[in-house]
Amino acid sequence: MSEVKNILLCGVGGQGTILASKILSTALVAAGYDVKMSEIHGMSQRGGSVVTQVRYGEKVYSPIIGQGSADIVVSFESMEALRYLGSLKKDGSVVVNDYQMPSATTLSGQEEYPADSIQRLQKLAKTYVLDAAQIAAELGNSKSMNVVLLGALIKRMGLESLDWNAALTACMKPQFVELNKKALAAGMSAVA
Repeated sequence: MSEVKNILLCGVGGQGTILASKILSTALVAAGYDVKMSEIHGMSQRGGSVVTQVRYGEKVYSPIIGQGSADIVVSFESMEALRYLGSLKKDGSVVVNDYQMPSATTLSGQEEYPADSIQRLQKLAKTYVLDAAQIAAELGNSKSMNVVLLGALIKRMGLESLDWNAALTACMKPQFVELNKKALAAGMSAVA
């Protein structure tokens, strides 16, 4: 693959955005891709916005995705998808979690939370909506929501053939690997 693919993941601190990006990057590196990952997490432990960018291909020179260049935006929280929609390329797609977790800026009154964020996204881009929190809860642990969303990303990007079991094992504590294998499969099925 000579073309570089660009993935932007966004959410609110505590949702596991960075862990999902690390699992993704681990699997891509193991598959032989050149991978660059960057993360921005200001005030993330206090409910601030978290963004990670993963770029992969034969040769990647920069970890930063330019405006209008992301092949896909995966949002762990619905308002964050609107915030980072400008990063999406014209024919790109959005995977969005139908989940509201007001960030520090909305809680402090600096921003108003848009009640219609999913509908707005659907008008602006090819959008796949899933309730990753509900899917994760049905599997037995709502904290695996991030891996459900990773599964949806994998399916949308056509990356199912990578060794996801090895990536999960490398990035997680052993007691969480089996649950997250199920979460990954559930995420893939949710956007099939």
